[in-house]
Amino acid sequence: MNKIFITGATGFVGGHLVDYLSQNKDNKLFGTTFNDAKQDSRIELEKINLLDSKATKRLVTNISPTHVYHLAALTSPRSSFQNPTETITNNINAEVNLLEACRELNGAQILIISSAEVYGDVEKNDLPINENTPLRPVNPYAVSKIAQDYLALQYHLAYGLNTYRVRPFNHTGPRQAPMFVVPAFAKQIAEIEQGLKEPVIKVGNLDSIRDFTDVRDMVKAYELTMLKGRVGEVYNLGSDKSFKISYILDALIKMAKVEIKIENDSSKLKPSDIPELTCDSSKFRKLTGWEPKIKIETTLKDVLDYWRQEVSGQAR
Repeated sequence: MNKIFITGATGFVGGHLVDYLSQNKDNKLFGTTFNDAKQDSRIELEKINLLDSKATKRLVTNISPTHVYHLAALTSPRSSFQNPTETITNNINAEVNLLEACRELNGAQILIISSAEVYGDVEKNDLPINENTPLRPVNPYAVSKIAQDYLALQYHLAYGLNTYRVRPFNHTGPRQAPMFVVPAFAKQIAEIEQGLKEPVIKVGNLDSIRDFTDVRDMVKAYELTMLKGRVGEVYNLGSDKSFKISYILDALIKMAKVEIKIENDSSKLKPSDIPELTCDSSKFRKLTGWEPKIKIETTLKDVLDYWRQEVSGQAR
């Protein structure tokens, strides 16, 4: 029996990870939630603040997990500009508390989720981005993810913890919060279709280029990291295909049931934006055989359909 502990289990990625791992009857799932959440028969949930070191240690000790997926974090690059101290201290301190609690576990495997944001302002001759690309963070969130990444390495080197590190590139899918670009567009389209807002989408920078993977493919990569990855190593995870944000928006608008206009809105621009993040995940693919299966068009349709259902329910 695998005793799997997922921090942030009720978040966007955590929810999809629970969907996937719960299909295996040999997995017994435990997880944390920061807010009140509905009970789920597939997982034992505990409401906890990971900044509380004593509570974190008590919970980890009681569960004694064989596998730990650390997903809990403040995840918005945009919001990190407004709240740099909160973003950095939350993401670092929560992980330190978790790793300290795991030091006394006997051989638990621990997956730490970093981010492609750590690469930041990448030079053109460094594209696509592999694991040796220099780290040039352009927002406080990215700095916090570098710290999380290297804390995992440090605890492996210093204490022998079985840590694995992944740097996922953009991933999206149903249930993602509208603070992120794909669900932000999809929610607005759904609201326009319901007549809840004028047929205009206000946008920031549409020239950024991003590598998108469906979250349902990404969580499979997370499990494969535990199964086939090498302890202490770091792996880039992505589709290795990139799209301009303008392409993503155009594709969603083509799926809309009404005519929609696009207007620029300077308030949506970040103080600093990354021109391009395109993944080279060949290191991980050669080791594990992983390959994303879900096409971007399917992902976008599923996100739009999810928001249609959500908005329709709110409109009733």
